[in-house]
Amino acid sequence: MYQLCPSILSADFNRLGEQIKILENEGVKILHIDVMDGDFVPSISFGMPVIKSIRKESKMFFDVHLMVTEPERYIRDFVECGADSITVHAEACEDLDRTIELIRAAGVKVGVSIKPATPVNDISHLLDEVDMVLVMTVQPGFGGQKYLEECTEKIQELRELIDAEGLDTQIQVDGGINEETLSTVMEAGANLIVAGSYAFRENLAESVQGIQKKIEEISKTIS
Repeated sequence: MYQLCPSILSADFNRLGEQIKILENEGVKILHIDVMDGDFVPSISFGMPVIKSIRKESKMFFDVHLMVTEPERYIRDFVECGADSITVHAEACEDLDRTIELIRAAGVKVGVSIKPATPVNDISHLLDEVDMVLVMTVQPGFGGQKYLEECTEKIQELRELIDAEGLDTQIQVDGGINEETLSTVMEAGANLIVAGSYAFRENLAESVQGIQKKIEEISKTIS
């Protein structure tokens, strides 16, 4: 199933609760939450207090993307504050297999992410152990970047491996998604589409409606 995953990194934090309600009213099921620590990536975003506060008011699936060094230190904390899924970076974990085990043991969905320069081969042996692979299609840490075309082949490679093994592992993409690149990533094999600035435009409801309609149209052309 193809789904839009709006990233609150691009939200207006003065109106965050209001905007989350708009997303829910438009039928959005997955909320993408980027946590950045200023170490693994240069930027600092937000953490557990924000997630805990919005969890009280939302029934959406909280897709928490940890762009942090040694994420295994925080898994239990993020689960307790409301994460439904935790995605960690392969490059940020000293023992990725162990980190995946810890997330699974905590009772939430497991995702693993790779940067644009990280080859698919680095995580291909884990495809049957995770629920989702997140392909970063920009350098992690900043919104509004241009989609890196070389990432299209990585999405295609992942899709081929997943299909060849008969897995239902989902492929998520994050970075540079817009009117032009949406069809590129979907046709390459991605089914979960993270959108930041593309979704959080002046009229959020109309923007989300438009993206969801385009996702539906593109999905009908993919065999």
